[in-house]
Amino acid sequence: MKYYLTTPIYYVNAAPHIGHTYTTIAADVIKRFKRMQGFEPVILTTGTDEHGQKVERSAQTAGKTPEEFTKAIAEEFRRQWRDFGLGIDHFVRTSEDPRHRETVQWLFERCMKNGAVYRGSYTGQYCVFDELYVNDAKPGDPCPDCGRPTETVTEENYFFKLSAFADRLLDLYAKQPNFIQPETRRNEVISFVKQGLNDLSISRTTIQWGIPVPVEGKHVFYVWFDALTTYLTAVRDQKDKSGNDIWPADLHLIGKEIVRFHAIYWPAFLMAADLPIPKRIYAHGWLLFEHDKMSKSRGNIVRAEPIRKVMGADALRYFLLREIVFGQDGSFSYDALIGRYNSDLANGLGNLASRTLTMIQQYRNGIIPDPKSEPEYAFPFPVTQAVNDAVANFERFEFSKGIEAVWYLVSSTDKYIVEQAPWSLAKKNDQVSQRILDYVLYTCAEVLRIVTALLYPVLPESSIQIWTQLGMPQQLELVKHADLRSLLLPGQKIGPIAAVFPRIDAKPAIEKMRELEAKVTAEQAVLMGKAPAPAPAAPPATGSLQITIDDFSKVDLRVGQVLSAERVKGADKLLHLKVDLAEAEPRSIVAGIAEAYAPESLIGRKVVIVANLAPRKLRGLTSNGMIVAASIEGGKPVLAGFLEDIPVGARLK
Repeated sequence: MKYYLTTPIYYVNAAPHIGHTYTTIAADVIKRFKRMQGFEPVILTTGTDEHGQKVERSAQTAGKTPEEFTKAIAEEFRRQWRDFGLGIDHFVRTSEDPRHRETVQWLFERCMKNGAVYRGSYTGQYCVFDELYVNDAKPGDPCPDCGRPTETVTEENYFFKLSAFADRLLDLYAKQPNFIQPETRRNEVISFVKQGLNDLSISRTTIQWGIPVPVEGKHVFYVWFDALTTYLTAVRDQKDKSGNDIWPADLHLIGKEIVRFHAIYWPAFLMAADLPIPKRIYAHGWLLFEHDKMSKSRGNIVRAEPIRKVMGADALRYFLLREIVFGQDGSFSYDALIGRYNSDLANGLGNLASRTLTMIQQYRNGIIPDPKSEPEYAFPFPVTQAVNDAVANFERFEFSKGIEAVWYLVSSTDKYIVEQAPWSLAKKNDQVSQRILDYVLYTCAEVLRIVTALLYPVLPESSIQIWTQLGMPQQLELVKHADLRSLLLPGQKIGPIAAVFPRIDAKPAIEKMRELEAKVTAEQAVLMGKAPAPAPAAPPATGSLQITIDDFSKVDLRVGQVLSAERVKGADKLLHLKVDLAEAEPRSIVAGIAEAYAPESLIGRKVVIVANLAPRKLRGLTSNGMIVAASIEGGKPVLAGFLEDIPVGARLK
C-alpha cells in the first residue's frame, strides 16, 4: 500500500527555525517508520507558501522583488532539509511551479462548476499578519486571533460557500473520529464549526502577487486556497505500481495554529470539487524555548543548523521525539538537549554498543559466536513485547512512549550483562563457561541489533553506524518490522568499532552553539533585509488612517496593572487580562499577546491601556479597552513599559 504524507507548506516571511525543523523531522520519522512497516511507495511532500500581501511587504522591506525574495528563502528551506538528510520527495514552491498554478486554477473551476463559488464584494477588516478576513470587526478592532490592528479593505472578490458545508464537515468528523488529532484539536474544530461558518473570500484584487484567478478582472487567489492546494499539486495524477492514485493524502502533519484552515477550509474545497479528502490531520503543539513561546521580538528564536553542526542531526532528532509528547507543547533548552544526549545516547545506547562489540572483539576475535540453547541463561526480559509496544506507539505517533519501550531493552541488556558477567566467564577455560559466554555475547548482540532497527526512523545516521559495526549484511533502510526475527548470523565478522555517541561537555558545546546561532541569525537578518542598521522611516501603510493632534487627544491612554492573566480557550494567540486602572472594578481586556508573553509573566506588570474604546466581544469575552504594544514587521508584540514608577490610573499625555 502507498502512504502519502505532508508537512505544512511553510510561509516565506521568515527563514527556517527549529519549529519548522521539528515538524519536518517528525514527518521524516513517520516516512521511515511506514517504509519499515511495508508501505510502498511512501511519499513526503513539503514546500514553501510564497504568495500574499505579507510576503509582498516582506520583499519590499528586504529591498527585493517578490520573486527574488521568495527564491532566496525557499532555498534556505531546501538547504536545511538537505543538510539534515530528510527524505523529501516533493518540494513545491507555490510561486515557481507551473503545475501548481494549473492545479489551483483547475480546483477553482471545479468548485465554480459545482456552484460552490460566487462573485461578490467585501468591505471590512483584514489581518495582514494572519491573512485573515475578520467579518464582524469594525475599523480599529484587533484581529481575534493575534490581536494586531486590522486594516479596512474594499474589493471585489470571489467567495467560496463555506457556510453550505457545515453539516457535511460535522458529518465527516463524526464518521471519521481520527480525521483530526489529537482529541483537543478535534473538539476545537467541531466547536468552531457548530458556531456557524461564514462564506470565505478566495480572491484578492488589491494585491498583484499571487496566482491569477481564471476570470475577468485582476483577481489573484487568496493565500489559503493557493497554499492548501500544494498537497494535491505534488501528486496529482500520480499512481503507484498497482495503478492506484497517490491522492488522497494519508496524513497532513501541521502545527496547531493552522488546524482550522486544514480541517475546515481544505476538506470543504475538496468536497466542493468532488475530490477525495485527506484521511488524517495531526496537529502537534508548539516548541517553546525554556518554557516561553519563541518570538523574534523576544530574541529567543533557535535555529537547528548550529545544533546539527555541533552535535549532529541525530542528537536533535532524538531530543525532539523523546523529550516532547507529540501533540502537546514542549520545551527546548540547550541544557536539556545535552543532558538527554549524554544520559540516553552516550551513557545508554552508545555504551551498550561499545561494550557489546568490544567484548565480541576481545573474547571471540570479532566473530559473532554460535549460541547453543542455554535456558538457564536466557535473556529474562520480554523482547517481543517491547518490540510490539514500540511499534504500536510509533503507529499512534506516541514517539516518546515508543522510544521508552526501546530503552527498556537497552537498560535490560545492561542489567543482563552485569548479571552474567561475561568478563568472568572469559577467564574460565571449561567448555560450559565458554558455551555460556557464546550464548550471552550472541544474545547481547542480537538485542542490540533489534534496538538498532527499531530506532532507525529516529536515529537514521547513528543506527546505520551501529548496524555496520555489527557486521550486518542487509541494508538497514530495507529491514521490515515483520522481519525482526533473528537476522544475526553466527560466524559473521563485526566491523571496526568506533564511538557513535561520544560524551559532550555542556559548557563549551553550548557556547559554540550560541556563537553559531548569532552568526546564522545575522546572516538571515541580511537575507530578510532586516540587518541591524538605521532605516528610513517607512511611508504609511496602504489604507492607514491619517489623524490630527485633535483626533489624537481624544484617545484616553492610562497606566494599568495586570491583576490576572489566562489563555483564551480555543485561541492560541489571545490572553484574557484583568487590569487595575484605579477604577471601581478591574477592566476585562482580551489581548493578542499570548505568543510573546506567558500569562504568569504579566502578573503585576504595568501596561498602557486605551481606556475609552467601546467594549467588544472576542471569543465570548468582553474586551473593555485595548493594550498598547509595538511590533516590527513579521514580529511579535512588545508591551510598552516604564522606567519610572508610575501610579496606576495615570493618564498618558
